[in-house]
Amino acid sequence: MPERPGLLRRALAEGIAAFALVFAGCGAVVTNATHQGALGAVGISLVFGLVIMVMIYATGHLSGAHINPAVTIAFTLTRHFPRRDALAYVVAQLAGATAGALLLLAAWNSKPAHLGATVPTVANATALVYEIVLTAFLMFVIVAVATDTRAVGAAAAIAIGGTVGLDALFGGPITGASMNPARSFGPALASGTWTGFWIYIVGPVIGAALGAFAYQLVRTPA
Repeated sequence: MPERPGLLRRALAEGIAAFALVFAGCGAVVTNATHQGALGAVGISLVFGLVIMVMIYATGHLSGAHINPAVTIAFTLTRHFPRRDALAYVVAQLAGATAGALLLLAAWNSKPAHLGATVPTVANATALVYEIVLTAFLMFVIVAVATDTRAVGAAAAIAIGGTVGLDALFGGPITGASMNPARSFGPALASGTWTGFWIYIVGPVIGAALGAFAYQLVRTPA
């Protein structure tokens, strides 16, 4: 059986995946804003779902492909991930997302669409509810395919990417459908857009924990 990469390499894989998520996903938001809505909400949702899918295929066997601090925290809380590795993963995810956003800033110094920063279009309380529920859906699927041997196995990337795309379709116009503190942090820092930023920390962390514990509750022994 191949030896698992060390923590540094696993964290690097997480950072690369987070970079890809922000550069492609937030880049799609920028493209839509600068090219007369060429992608539309459906196109942007598809990009986010696809980049997550391909990065899971590319890095899942290396790092587990969390690509999301909320996912790492939830896995840690449910004892599916060692506490000693969690901080390195979160730092790498934030760094990768920030690098992706800064590269977008270098390419688009006019900051179109705030470089894809997530900003709620509804009251903060409503936005918080959406981020919690969106992330809970996502984490429920992630835990199912990542920890239950009876689940879809090799198709995990499709299931998770599909969930991201689905959430983005109905949640994107409301909150930007972040579900990921790193995805929100990078563009917020690069564009200086911090409106309602706390929602994108609190919502995904609570939602991921709820989704993880919900699957633990309903699963039965293999």
